[in-house]
Amino acid sequence: MVREAAVPRPIKKNEYTIVFASKQAQKGWLDVAATKRNALADAWDFLTRTPHASSQICHQLKFELATVERAGQVHDRWQYELPGGARIWFYVAAGVVHILDVHTHHPNETK
Repeated sequence: MVREAAVPRPIKKNEYTIVFASKQAQKGWLDVAATKRNALADAWDFLTRTPHASSQICHQLKFELATVERAGQVHDRWQYELPGGARIWFYVAAGVVHILDVHTHHPNETK
């Protein structure tokens, strides 16, 4: 008998793939998932479809946090706001959303 395993969500041609850019981002994601599962599901939908759509809950960070350098390239750093102050920081490159950090509460850097 085959052991049951989660079925990965298929990505449509027009959707973005989401990857963790750090172990801390993965840990933060799991921490937020434990308390804000529905909000994280909404974030997933947003990030796979329209990660660059600026709104009240998603926008590019400002000043020294506005960009991030990875592999010699500079990318715009974005923030997706979850209820209760949790934040997802990410950048997008070549159809992939790279999650840099997931904060379980409002990060001090943006206060």
